[in-house]
Amino acid sequence: MAGTPETPLVTVRGEATHEVDPETATLTITVSARGKDRRTALEDLTRRNNTVLELTKSYGEAVEKLESGGFSITPELTAHGRGERIRAHHGRVRITAVLNDFTALGELTTRLADLELTRVDGPWWSLRPTSPAHGEARRQAVTEAVTRAREYAAALGSDLSALLELADQGIENAHPAAAMPPGAYTRQSFGGAAEDTAAPALDLEPQRQTVYAQVTARFTMTPPKL
Repeated sequence: MAGTPETPLVTVRGEATHEVDPETATLTITVSARGKDRRTALEDLTRRNNTVLELTKSYGEAVEKLESGGFSITPELTAHGRGERIRAHHGRVRITAVLNDFTALGELTTRLADLELTRVDGPWWSLRPTSPAHGEARRQAVTEAVTRAREYAAALGSDLSALLELADQGIENAHPAAAMPPGAYTRQSFGGAAEDTAAPALDLEPQRQTVYAQVTARFTMTPPKL
């Protein structure tokens, strides 16, 4: 629909930036093992993997999701005369844990990083797709669009008369958050005596999430008083 002198149109954009606390934190845990033969490596990897899973599950409802990902067993070759031979086998499995209790997160992160041959990456803070923060940002964007259109109309001595179109331009986290570099909390070793005391829990400060929404709205106005 095109505007006319009797029913002029005004098209505006409404934007909103909404900052909220994160709802979840994701850790990526990489468990490694090494053995002189494939079976030994597999048995060691299975034991270490079970230790990580049991430790993580012990936090109950604080762990929202626990998934196992990539798995590999790789031979380590070494030169031997004119050829090569297998010196050892290396095993690796990746686990992803999503937590919603950030007090438990600090303690679990420390305990996981204190395990031998275990690498911890994260946390990555985020909001759930169903977070109320998304709806709040959309409402603020619509309110901004209506306010802006009314201001334009008032500047012409007009009033808004009808809404013709409201288009959602998308909603997203303006600042995807990785709170720390990968591998920030890592311990990797091939043995040694266990420590007598546990490492203190990390004090992790959740990173605020910025949600951004944008809409485009078209209104008809009463004839302006020029």
